[in-house]
Amino acid sequence: MEEQTSIEQRCIEKGLRMTDQRRTIARVLAEATDHPDVEELHRRAAAVDERISLATVYRTVKLFEDEGILDRHDFRDGRARYEQASETHHDHLIDVESGDIIEFRDEEIERLQELIARRLGYRLIDHRLELFAVPLKPDENN
Repeated sequence: MEEQTSIEQRCIEKGLRMTDQRRTIARVLAEATDHPDVEELHRRAAAVDERISLATVYRTVKLFEDEGILDRHDFRDGRARYEQASETHHDHLIDVESGDIIEFRDEEIERLQELIARRLGYRLIDHRLELFAVPLKPDENN
């Protein structure tokens, strides 16, 4: 018997029925090292099981998102991107020229966000930070 991915395990814990197609989509998502959109997920899943339709991928991604298993991102490229919901918080830097997405965590930024919320009379409960950038030119390194 194949080992379950963390996405599959979370689905089971939430009482979701795991069809073969959902299981394939869950495994494709768990193996992703990038932030694929639905069309890319479909391409990868269909390579495993050609019977998986684009509509099935859309429905499955929506279900996983609604259940808190996936996080949806809008990186301003006109496509919703997805990644497995993580227990550990991280932020994103998006290279607008190449489309590369770099995940990072910076404790100074985290503290500053908490401080700003408190100064404004709030307790921060969640946040997302997405930085859109272009690579430095050689003369900008100074």
